Amino acid sequence: MSAGTSRILGIDPGSRITGYGIIDVHKSGNGYVASGCIRTAAADMSQRLLQIHEGLETVLARYQPDATAIEQIYVHRNAGSALKLGQARGGAILTAMLHHQPVFEYAPSQIKQAVVGSGRATKEQVGHMVRHLLGLSEAPQEDAADALAVALCHGNTEATFARLPQLKAPSGRRWR
Repeated sequence: MSAGTSRILGIDPGSRITGYGIIDVHKSGNGYVASGCIRTAAADMSQRLLQIHEGLETVLARYQPDATAIEQIYVHRNAGSALKLGQARGGAILTAMLHHQPVFEYAPSQIKQAVVGSGRATKEQVGHMVRHLLGLSEAPQEDAADALAVALCHGNTEATFARLPQLKAPSGRRWR
């Protein structure tokens, strides 16, 4: 990477499918690097967590991002699903931390607002805007598109605070 470029790994955690997306952020804009999904096949949650860890280990080693951004948990109705998602998310955060990554969290509404302009955007709208913003020929798979949206959200947030140092950074969590 050239000077003035940062590489961001975005993660959309899931216990069955964890999406990842990597972008390079330049002064002139954002560039697509890679995206995909880590699919877990095991029935046992501990084995799924190991598969997520191993998949992210490979991604981190191959692409060597400067920062990791991850989506916060969205709890709708099913507490059991939220607990499994929390475990997958914790495993992803730990994997990034083992690579000495600063990890940033963003709420789903923040991500949608940053990418689409509405915190209530649909998954289809997010995929369409990710495709448009990164100049892709087609929208990535849904979980990968969501992960790219997380990376774009972080890139936009960091760029805003770099341009406007008088602003106070949002109170969102940052793991270090």
